[in-house]
Amino acid sequence: MSLLLEFSISPLGKGESVSDDVAECLAIVRDSGLDYRLHAMGTVLEGEWDDVMAVVKKCRDCLRARHSRIFCIIKFDDRDGPGGRLERKVTSVLDKVDGSLNVVERVDD
Repeated sequence: MSLLLEFSISPLGKGESVSDDVAECLAIVRDSGLDYRLHAMGTVLEGEWDDVMAVVKKCRDCLRARHSRIFCIIKFDDRDGPGGRLERKVTSVLDKVDGSLNVVERVDD
């Protein structure tokens, strides 16, 4: 089974810039060992339910340690089948449009 989960998490009431907090959460994502993609409005994770939700919880706990209010949007696609969907879903669409789209590149350590 392969779960894709997209989430965006940040503190509320901190002001306009939350990039320092987002960077801390992305370190948690990176260190999780799960496949992920960062984009301008959030992060997509791929893995098993418990592993993916553990990352979201760690991000929440990290922010709640310093902020009294956290806002998080989560959406997921839970489907039977092999992993590697982060790559395959994008490749499938690019193949249909001859690769002429702007896409987020892979995030490597």
